[in-house]
Amino acid sequence: MKTNESYASLEKQLASKSLDKINLTRSYPLTKLGPLPEEWKIARGADLFQRSTLRVKDLEDSFKGIILSITRYAGLIPQTRKFSKKVAGSNISNYKIVTQGQLVYGFPINEGVIAISSYSIGAVSPAYQVWNVIREDVDLEFLNWLVKHPIMIAQYLRYATNVVHRRKNLKPQDFRQVLFPLPPLPEQRAIAHVLRTVQQSKEATERVIAALRDLKKSLMRHLFTYGPVDAADQVALQDTPIGPIPAHWRVVRLGEVTQLVRGISWSKKEQSPDGIPVVAIPNIREGRASFDIRYRVAKKISEAKQLYEGDILLVGSSGSPHNVGRTAIVQGLPFQQATFASFLVKVIPSDETERDYIYHLLGSQVVDFVRCSKRAADGKYNLQVRALKEHLIPLPPLPEQRQIARILQAVDRKIEAEEARKEALESLFKTLLHQLMTAKVRLPADFIARFEVAP
Repeated sequence: MKTNESYASLEKQLASKSLDKINLTRSYPLTKLGPLPEEWKIARGADLFQRSTLRVKDLEDSFKGIILSITRYAGLIPQTRKFSKKVAGSNISNYKIVTQGQLVYGFPINEGVIAISSYSIGAVSPAYQVWNVIREDVDLEFLNWLVKHPIMIAQYLRYATNVVHRRKNLKPQDFRQVLFPLPPLPEQRAIAHVLRTVQQSKEATERVIAALRDLKKSLMRHLFTYGPVDAADQVALQDTPIGPIPAHWRVVRLGEVTQLVRGISWSKKEQSPDGIPVVAIPNIREGRASFDIRYRVAKKISEAKQLYEGDILLVGSSGSPHNVGRTAIVQGLPFQQATFASFLVKVIPSDETERDYIYHLLGSQVVDFVRCSKRAADGKYNLQVRALKEHLIPLPPLPEQRQIARILQAVDRKIEAEEARKEALESLFKTLLHQLMTAKVRLPADFIARFEVAP
């Protein structure tokens, strides 16, 4: 089946923001699930599924599958992957057997904890419900996307009951009453193919991003040890308290070449909707500061504690010691005046340091933020600014600092481009999932015709 060329053409149409033009018609008959094409069917859960009650103890041979758990985003996964260990005890005789193509759901059903199994054989907790798909006019991949769609979750919630902490559970007799919209089988396959193609593109982009991040880590190890040279054997090294570095570099305390400034604190009465916006810890994301501001304060802010374009910010407090020291650069500051909260630290480089060199250095393994942090009585780890000032760092001549920064910035720009592509694919996927599953957009007839026969 030559679906790649057809998909490429379809993707151009979708990217052109003319989704409505793809529709063949909007004159749909009104059904219990809203307007749907007349060639679409509506089936009850009882028509599509038959409950499976096979348990580990019912097997003649010993169980040789894996223990599975169900998650909101990843579907069914090995329990060891979800919890980093094998949670189930040795007595799994009452665990339910799951085979490939069966539907499994658990609770909270209101979070879409439902999926089609892709494992040849596994076992799940007795609390889960397992169902066989009994209709032949259903594409399992299509069904896997459909059962997690909001229109289906809304139906589950009509029948679901609270169990613990408002978590919703769906009884088998109620699941049988749920209504499922079913396009003709070729259209199901075509929809599944389009969604899979976009999903695979997103996953490929995620792998590129991961590889780029690993590349950046390797580059930083090299650059902060040997400098911006192609071959390490070209550099004369010196032994220092922080390890080998080029002989012409210096070792300095961070506090000698930067100024570290803690943010502001304020009282509740100083909060004002018309006040100065405050960037706080939740605004530090993926190396950038966001500006969805929660706090504004009406008080005088000293110049040192004001926030400017290009400032470097450090996270100074976290429940995990490894999150202390997360670094961000302020870019695209949308306010004429802004400040930052007390558990953030602004780093102001001196004239002998390049800002982007310091930024990348703080994000590398050179700076040990765990050693510069202290656990407080509330269990949080707080950055000790005095200890950070005493931390030793390598300092190349200014031209080499700039060269190192340019190399790492080039990788950052590539990561940002791939992140933007990932976001665009995620947006496209969500749009397609909603539009195709509700028939607000129909795939072209010639495209669907390619799926008359199963691939």
